[in-house]
Amino acid sequence: MKMSDTPPDHLAVNPASPFHDAAALERGVGVRFNGIERDDVEEYSVSEGWIRVQAGKARDRRGNPMTLKIKGAVEPYFLELKNA
Repeated sequence: MKMSDTPPDHLAVNPASPFHDAAALERGVGVRFNGIERDDVEEYSVSEGWIRVQAGKARDRRGNPMTLKIKGAVEPYFLELKNA
């Protein structure tokens, strides 16, 4: 089965999230936010125009990292495979 060449509209790194897509994450997804490459994105939504990034070392009461939602232009892309 061939995957589409466009990443999902909404993707989360956390496996407990309903927006988690292991196949897309395994392929490798990069995010350009407001024209800057970001490698610290926990979750993003293209249609709603936001990303979530970890807020330092802070944790919530369940032990998950605390995140900040930042609004702006989100451009996800698949990382190039070296042996493709």
